[in-house]
Amino acid sequence: MDNFRPNAAALLVRPDGKILIGERIKVKNAWQFPQGGIDKGETAREALMREVKEEVGISPKKYSIVGHREGYTYSYPNGAKKKNRYTGQIQTYFLCQLKDEDPDVDIEQKPREFRDTKWIYPHEFQLNWLPDFKKDVYRQVLLDFFQVEI
Repeated sequence: MDNFRPNAAALLVRPDGKILIGERIKVKNAWQFPQGGIDKGETAREALMREVKEEVGISPKKYSIVGHREGYTYSYPNGAKKKNRYTGQIQTYFLCQLKDEDPDVDIEQKPREFRDTKWIYPHEFQLNWLPDFKKDVYRQVLLDFFQVEI
């Protein structure tokens, strides 16, 4: 999997059980979990904390990492490459329990990743919010972390 980009993704869970998803800025009605690439010399945990802060403005002090799973992979469609190198991603998902029922979410970051965010229960996630190549990973993540089949 040398040509797969390492990636960290966040499952941010409020005390009421709702999870945070963001609508991608460039693709209307495309919702996903905060996530991003792991930089050279950075651990998956460090990337997670950086990406959550950069994408949704939530400080690591506002949540506890209570679990993680590695090895979720997907390939980009039609042999596409990102960053002129990667043909897909290999992701580590982190389950993050928020300490506050209503943390301040700030998507006005530079560069901005999301046009909007919302809190939903895991069973409310809809596969039609995703491109086909990501659907199997989201199905498995929701099953693994929340025992939800979508």
